[in-house]
Amino acid sequence: MAVDLNTSVPHSARIYDHLLGGKDNFEADRSAAAEIVKASPSIPISMRANRRYMARVVRYLAAERGIRQFLDIGTGLPTSPNLHEVVQGVDPATRIVYVDNDPIVLVHARALLTSTPEGSTAYVDADLRDPVAILNSAEVRESLDVSEPVSISLIAVLQFIPDEDEVHKILDTLLEPFPSGSTLAISTVTAHNEQAVAGAAAYRSRGIHAVARTDDEVTALFRGLDLVDPGVTLVHRWRPGPEDEGVEDFHVQMSGGVAVKQ
Repeated sequence: MAVDLNTSVPHSARIYDHLLGGKDNFEADRSAAAEIVKASPSIPISMRANRRYMARVVRYLAAERGIRQFLDIGTGLPTSPNLHEVVQGVDPATRIVYVDNDPIVLVHARALLTSTPEGSTAYVDADLRDPVAILNSAEVRESLDVSEPVSISLIAVLQFIPDEDEVHKILDTLLEPFPSGSTLAISTVTAHNEQAVAGAAAYRSRGIHAVARTDDEVTALFRGLDLVDPGVTLVHRWRPGPEDEGVEDFHVQMSGGVAVKQ
C-alpha cells in the first residue's frame, strides 16, 4: 500500500514519537519538537507519565470494570506498552479498535499492533473530527458489539481540537451508540502548568492547533457521565503506581479522568 507523506510539515504523532525517543519521525518533526522542548522542558517527562496513565486506566477498566471492548482514538505510533497489550494481558479475548489519521501510524499499527489469537485488533484510518465515519467504519461495526459496554479512550489528543462546542459534539456522537456501563477516558494538556501553556503555544507556532484546558473545562468534557474517583487530576496522580512516586507536579503537563455512562 502506497503511503502519501508530507514530511515537510510536522505532525503531532511524529513529534510525540521523537520526544519519547522513537525513530519514526522527520526533520520537520524534530525541529518542531526542539522548539516545544525549549518552551516546555519537562514535556518528555510528562509524556512518559501520560503513557503510564493510559496503561493504568485501561488495566483498571479491563480488570475492575470488566470492559472487553476498546475504541482508542488518536493512537499515535506504537510505543510499548500498547493498549491492546495491557488489556489482553487481563483477558486475551478483548477486542480493540485503534483510530488515527497519520499514514506512518497506519503502516506501523497494521504491522505491530497484532492481537492475541483469542481477541482482535483493528485499525481505522480516520479523523477524530469525523466521529460518524469512525463509528460507521467496517472495523468498528465488525469488531465492537454495541449491546456490550465499550471504553472510548482519547489520550493526549483533545488538546488539538480547541473549540469546546466541537469537542462536545464529537464526544456526544461517539458515546451515543454504546450502552450503559461504557466509559470515556481522557487526557489533555492542563492550563494549570506554565510549561504546558507555553508548550501549546509552541505547537501553534508550528501550525498545529493546540489548547490548554483548566480542570473545570476538562471536567465539563465528561458532562452527563459519572466520574470515577479521583475525578479529574494530573495524570500521575490518577491511581498512581510505583513509577509515579517522586514525580513532581511541575513536570506533568497533562490532566485527565475516567467516567462511566449510565
